[in-house]
Amino acid sequence: MKNRKLLIRIIIVIAISTAIVFFLRSLVRGFAGDWIVNILQEKFHLKYDDARIFYHELIRSNLDVIIVTTIIVISVFLSLILILYSRNQRAKDAKIAEQRKNELVAYLAHDIKTPLTSVIGYLSLLHEAPDMPPEQKEKYINITLEKAYRLQTLVDEFFEISRYSFQSNLQSDSLSKENIDLYYMLMQMTDEFYPILFAKGKKAVLNVPEDFTIHGDPNKLARVFNNILKNAAAYSTDNSVIEISAAKSVHISSIVFTNDGSIPKEELALIFDKFYRLDSARSSNTGGAGLGLAIAKEIVLSHGGRIYANSDGKSTSFTVELPILSKI
Repeated sequence: MKNRKLLIRIIIVIAISTAIVFFLRSLVRGFAGDWIVNILQEKFHLKYDDARIFYHELIRSNLDVIIVTTIIVISVFLSLILILYSRNQRAKDAKIAEQRKNELVAYLAHDIKTPLTSVIGYLSLLHEAPDMPPEQKEKYINITLEKAYRLQTLVDEFFEISRYSFQSNLQSDSLSKENIDLYYMLMQMTDEFYPILFAKGKKAVLNVPEDFTIHGDPNKLARVFNNILKNAAAYSTDNSVIEISAAKSVHISSIVFTNDGSIPKEELALIFDKFYRLDSARSSNTGGAGLGLAIAKEIVLSHGGRIYANSDGKSTSFTVELPILSKI
């Protein structure tokens, strides 16, 4: 991916440099030549014929050298601008991501206290009242278990942040690609999510042909689809349907996850950023560490594809596009 971006930048620099040089060359050979001759006449008090001879000897005869020099100067100048811009952009993105991570860590650290306090409190009650009525004891045990699960989720998010900080296995050279039975993969995934969805009256509907295949790293793409489905399960409205569909064009396989619930336009462009969470997640138990979609994006990009989201105010869709393996 980095080599591709570098190649694109080099092509852009060469194209701009060449365009500028041809423009200047056309000027020098056109009306600009007459303009230069007039300047030589005025500044050095030369006759018209002497000025034209001077112009041809000094400029026209050395036009190729001037062109090469101009290309080099312009290319170096534009390359420096691109390098400085890229560095500034990377530094800015890194600063924003670090700020979000720090805010998230502080938020999670504060949020851990609530379920931990509840767990300790209810366990203390159970410990101090061994003769507690069975109904009340069962109620306290269920509450304690629920809070313990929430605590486990928050701790997992801390580990997710740590793993992401040191993660380096998402590069394209670490992919183990093969043909993947997409229908079977997604069917297994929806079965795994059934208890989570059922608890809120939700369900996942799979509209994917049984013979639908894609080419890529099965473990990493499974993580992509898992993260998207997890996001849909967390933010979709209760008693709704999450639809998963797939289609193929000439060169692209498209996998689309659609759920009820909208994402504001101003946040739609940010949801794939590292450590970004929707505002609604900060006041609920559904919000994760803000890494799932960022990781999904990196994996999809490493496959040469793209991932994007759309929201029309009623529903939200996440689309993953992957290149189809060419048959030679």
